[in-house]
Amino acid sequence: MLFGHNTNVTVGNAHYHVQTEDRGAAHPVIDTSVYLCGRVVHRRKNDYSDLLPLDAVKESILKQRVDAQHARIEEELRTGALKFSEEEASAEVAPGLKVDLLNSSNWVKGKHASLQLRVTEPGGGPSAEAKIIVRMDGGATPVNAAATSAADGTVAVDFEMPAIAGTEATLIVEAHSAAAKGQLRFQLKARPKAPVT
Repeated sequence: MLFGHNTNVTVGNAHYHVQTEDRGAAHPVIDTSVYLCGRVVHRRKNDYSDLLPLDAVKESILKQRVDAQHARIEEELRTGALKFSEEEASAEVAPGLKVDLLNSSNWVKGKHASLQLRVTEPGGGPSAEAKIIVRMDGGATPVNAAATSAADGTVAVDFEMPAIAGTEATLIVEAHSAAAKGQLRFQLKARPKAPVT
């Protein structure tokens, strides 16, 4: 059984998203990420290989560790014990670009990916000439694709889709204009291998 938490923590004007995941017995790590304006500003990992192989008792201990790690980071945010640089903290007040995926149902075909995106300014209008960068965390090979949005804010980014190195990966789309930036993230899971018959 995999354990995890997703919660939102508000500190002053900052709105954090805290995500804690048990990566599974194949990767025995309790992984917590803190997001601010769509980007990771803090990461904490703790190994639990000492609990392997898991049984009912050890699963209970693992759940307690996951709960405790998540609660500890929430508390550190609320008390100010967990702090960020001025650049990271300023992200909370910076206006953000909105990035939308227009072809969410068919953006990947075989090994080829084609993202049809629309970038919108904080005021709601299209973001022309925004710089788009696509990268992937957890891919077997790097993804480094870039493009620039048109006058109506739309942009197409094409690249070869790598295999997922482990059980999951994150595809990250970053948009930058002269005055703002934004991000879109996708959690990808590896397809289970077909059984050999």
